[in-house]
Amino acid sequence: MTQAYNAPPASASSIGPQIRTDFYIKKALIEADKEKYFSQLADVTSMPKHHGKKIKRFHYIPMLDDANLNDQGIDAAGVTISASSYSVTMPLVSTFTVEADATAAAAAVNAVEAGTAVKSGSASPWTVTVSKRVSKFTTDVLSAAVVAALPGSFRAQGSGNLYGSSKDVGTISGKLPTLGEHGGRVNRVGFKRKELEGTFEKFGFFDEYTQESLDFDTDEELDQHVHREMIRGAHEITEDALQIDLLSSAGVVVYAGAATSNAGMDATSLVTYGDLMRTSILLDNNLTPKYTKMITGTRFVDTKVIPGARVAYIGSELLPTLRAMKDLHNEPAFIPVERYAAGGNVLRGEVGSIDAMRFVVVPEMMKWAGEGAPVGNNTDTYETNGRFDVFPILIVGAESFTTIGFQTDGKSVNFKILHKKPGEATADKNDPYGETGFMSIKWYYGFMALRPERLALIKTVAKL
Repeated sequence: MTQAYNAPPASASSIGPQIRTDFYIKKALIEADKEKYFSQLADVTSMPKHHGKKIKRFHYIPMLDDANLNDQGIDAAGVTISASSYSVTMPLVSTFTVEADATAAAAAVNAVEAGTAVKSGSASPWTVTVSKRVSKFTTDVLSAAVVAALPGSFRAQGSGNLYGSSKDVGTISGKLPTLGEHGGRVNRVGFKRKELEGTFEKFGFFDEYTQESLDFDTDEELDQHVHREMIRGAHEITEDALQIDLLSSAGVVVYAGAATSNAGMDATSLVTYGDLMRTSILLDNNLTPKYTKMITGTRFVDTKVIPGARVAYIGSELLPTLRAMKDLHNEPAFIPVERYAAGGNVLRGEVGSIDAMRFVVVPEMMKWAGEGAPVGNNTDTYETNGRFDVFPILIVGAESFTTIGFQTDGKSVNFKILHKKPGEATADKNDPYGETGFMSIKWYYGFMALRPERLALIKTVAKL
């Protein structure tokens, strides 16, 4: 009879049992390397030795900015401006209640500049009616809560910066630094700076193994594969830490719909084209550039500029919502990346754009699970334990933060791997035969928000 293999193990070979009946692909399928999504936009700051574990930087506030609060100013009339004083700008006719005694109510009336104010009521709380387009209260007799209850009113802290960030024609014209024939001590301004600080922390983990786990394992390159996975794991941890820092540092927070907190997010809190436009306008007012630098290689100097856009990070769950979004003309707002990719640089994970925002899908994008309102009868929206999940849209403006990533300057790296194989290097009284070894990785990660007002966060629910 002819000797035959007989396709074991289904049928026995005529020569006898076969030990190996499968084919082992030595170069096994390996999970794709985790992409660097947030790190590609980071301005990298190197921390030298012997200077502690903090980064510090001065940020000088522009003179005409509401944040430039100081007591050095003198107005055109020669009156010193105090940063502890407040002014309230009110609409044409306003009626408000002063939750104070008669003296405070009278002070509110007397503080109106060239306007008409009437105090009514015989006991606290007092009602004050103002009849003038712009009325200034130079004393802090109105609480922020009272002002917030008056439509069209706002409360501003006094400072020596002329008219600050105001866009009101009446306010600016009255604060222009005009000079009389004799000059005099008028129109003095002051300047402020603030200190930015970022803290470093050390991270690390390790793995132990025995000599036999290498000698008898089916994979001849097990050691190399474990090294690779340790580096990828460290990178993913760093990306997660950076994502948390960016989400918590956003200076502009917009809630979709009528919600004002995570707990109020319901089925109506679905992001719209108007929400994106409103957020873009806020970033414009904060002087956020519409260009973005991205790191494209392994050297700090290897960067490219994406003009005319801001980068918005989303989770994959928001893709259906964005693709279904309509603009102000009821036309599809989403432009897929393949329609403009040939015209410039494309970010890792970029899927498309809406208005001046280019969207990057991050598979590991975080969310606030089950922190929204009760779901009720809504079955087409992501939820956890009967409450809506809240998803972030994170818009990152240029030069808004700095961090340490895994990039290299061509000479050194920002992480360190220690590997001691079983043998003499690991033999001691706890392992006298030197049968165990270990691999460890450690690195420093630090974050500093340079311009929080250039980081925006839109919170929304997501349809299934």
